[in-house]
Amino acid sequence: MSSSTQPGPRPAGTEGAIPPPVPVVARPQAKRAMMRQTELVSRVKAYDPGADEALLDKAYVYAMKAHGKQFRASGDPYFAHPLEVAAILTDLKLDEATIVTALLHDTVEDTLVTLDDIEANFGSEIAGLVDGVTKLSQLELFSERTKQAENFRKLMLAMSNDIRVLLVKLADRLHNMRTIGFIEDANKRRRIAQETLDIYAALAGRIGMQNMREELEDLAFAELQPEARQSIVSRIAQLEDIRVDRVVRIAEQLKSKLAEHGLAAQVSGRAKRPYSIWRKLKDKQLSFEQLSDILGFRVIMATTEDCYRALGILHTNWRMVPERFKDFISTPKANGYRSIHTTVIGPERQRVEVQIRTQEMHDVAERGVAAHWRYREHLEAGDGGESSALEWLRDMVELLERGDSAEEFLEHSRLHMYQDQVFCFTPKGDLISLPRGATPIDFAYAVHTDLGNHCVGAKINGKQVPLHTPLHNGAQVEIIKTREQTPSPLWEQFVVTGRARAEIRRFLRHAARDEHVAFGRKILEKTFADEGFALTDKAIEEVARKLRMAKAEDVLAETGRGSLRGREVLEAVFPEIKTDPARRRPAPTRPGARGKPISLRGSKEGISYHLGQCCHPLPGDRIVGLRVPGEGIVVHTMDCEELARAETDMDEWLDVAWNARAASEEEPNVARIIVRTENVPGSLAAIATAIGSNGGNISNLKVAARNPLYFEFLIDIEVRDVAHLQNIIGALRVNAAVESVERVRDRERAV
Repeated sequence: MSSSTQPGPRPAGTEGAIPPPVPVVARPQAKRAMMRQTELVSRVKAYDPGADEALLDKAYVYAMKAHGKQFRASGDPYFAHPLEVAAILTDLKLDEATIVTALLHDTVEDTLVTLDDIEANFGSEIAGLVDGVTKLSQLELFSERTKQAENFRKLMLAMSNDIRVLLVKLADRLHNMRTIGFIEDANKRRRIAQETLDIYAALAGRIGMQNMREELEDLAFAELQPEARQSIVSRIAQLEDIRVDRVVRIAEQLKSKLAEHGLAAQVSGRAKRPYSIWRKLKDKQLSFEQLSDILGFRVIMATTEDCYRALGILHTNWRMVPERFKDFISTPKANGYRSIHTTVIGPERQRVEVQIRTQEMHDVAERGVAAHWRYREHLEAGDGGESSALEWLRDMVELLERGDSAEEFLEHSRLHMYQDQVFCFTPKGDLISLPRGATPIDFAYAVHTDLGNHCVGAKINGKQVPLHTPLHNGAQVEIIKTREQTPSPLWEQFVVTGRARAEIRRFLRHAARDEHVAFGRKILEKTFADEGFALTDKAIEEVARKLRMAKAEDVLAETGRGSLRGREVLEAVFPEIKTDPARRRPAPTRPGARGKPISLRGSKEGISYHLGQCCHPLPGDRIVGLRVPGEGIVVHTMDCEELARAETDMDEWLDVAWNARAASEEEPNVARIIVRTENVPGSLAAIATAIGSNGGNISNLKVAARNPLYFEFLIDIEVRDVAHLQNIIGALRVNAAVESVERVRDRERAV
């Protein structure tokens, strides 16, 4: 098979030429001759003269013999595939160990060769790389969501051990996508294409391999939406603005203008790929005619200083388009990308997008982390090099080590991979890179987990702002914290980084568990005391052993959260109670009083109860029943102050829980919130609209405070449950008229 068609450096004299769009693989192509052994070695030694030629020859022959007479769906010998993967990696100018791994990457999975054979013949480094790629190849990412998430977790862990594993896997996927047309099953082709778009193209972009990302995206686009892609290709071909002669003329004028000022530059023109154009049309809701940057030019300069001189010349001679200037040399992207972007009304009155960079920056832009090893002796920490390019991977691995669920990890990773970035500064001038749309909460967690957990307010450029305010490039962010503040569940609704979301969830899980453990101990102490026994740590440990729980604390937590009844724990310790008629208690029944969807464990049928007006419990809240003489049972939330007052008389406490039908009952539940708004006309209308549009109904309202700056309203809202209330609060928090909103659990704040 011929060498890879992965784009490489342009031959001299082709400046201004436009690379043709990636062809749609609609039907099988004719077989091609395989690349010869000497050709592969020559490709490697062209950029790495010291490469071990004998090792490359040995790997070529070994893999060819191992695959023997195996054939691919295209009819080509199977060995053509690993050879083509190796060719792609030579275009990326990777080291000999990675090229050898590419040749051998399918031998363990598809032939009789074992990992021990690889290690014996090629050493532990290459064996480790082959093992990593083999394990990734065995993952079926597009199965049920849980399995997909777990496999993506394994993919990230393999990458963290050696990024070359991912590079081989990406090259493997690229060649498979180039030959996807040979797969007869249309559903399988679409599944592979969607997986490529969702996972592999995004990963390639995240490590700075823009060429590979764009080709993977376009190949997947051709399979998933062939008609849409073909229509864009046809429109590009029809447009006079991107004819080769015009591109060449503009490139020559840019080059001449720089030469007039003593600057030698390489200038080349290009057209965006169909998928990139289609995504911009969709995201910005533009028509094809409204696109202004189908054309782009790259200006390669000798030094960083020359890049800035070239920028000045361009802006002096042609009018700059406002808000289209970005300096990624001063503030590199997280994947190590460095370049100056600007758009000018350039030669021939044509709107032109220009990227200015050095040759080294260009290599990194084209090949991402694969380029860094050539410049390793020049790299320093913080200069946008390999350490910066892989910082996102270290963040992901840190999330893994903290024990998040696989589904949460996949969610965090996708958010991290797909979002563009904004660059903000701490008060001391440190640069913090965040996804676009990030808030001060995201910023706080990016600085330090403790700062995020205790964040109570924020200032952007010296002005205090709500915590849900989106951050913008160049903003200086100051976080205000207090030890009394803890994360709110509502923060999850507006944070965008995986780190922030993971830390919030982790804190809330631990806080809830602590509450469950404390409450479970109180329940068990009362249950044991009612039967004349004392609760001991040894008894709890015995129950944990019988129920196969990891530790004794789990028994308390499960009891506190209602999954384990106090009576069940007692009977696990004293089995004789089950058979003693004198000690047997009637099974708990569910009362029908007032038709409330609630079950009262351990109470007698017909007992009356009502919801406490001090804390306004809602279905979904963790609740406790309290016996009150003359009132029956009053239901309170677990954090209600009334329970603290009644703590000395635990005999009056009842373990209660919401019925599963709580949220579907016709009778609404009333929640109370306090909302602060700006003192401007229309603020109250904005609140009412937000509540109504999210299914809430205002049953009462009171002005709690008013001054020239703001209003505070106490509002009673009819809602289904806690989740419904949180949706309403989230909608209010992101409303421009609302400064703050909180749920009220204070009997003094009466409406």
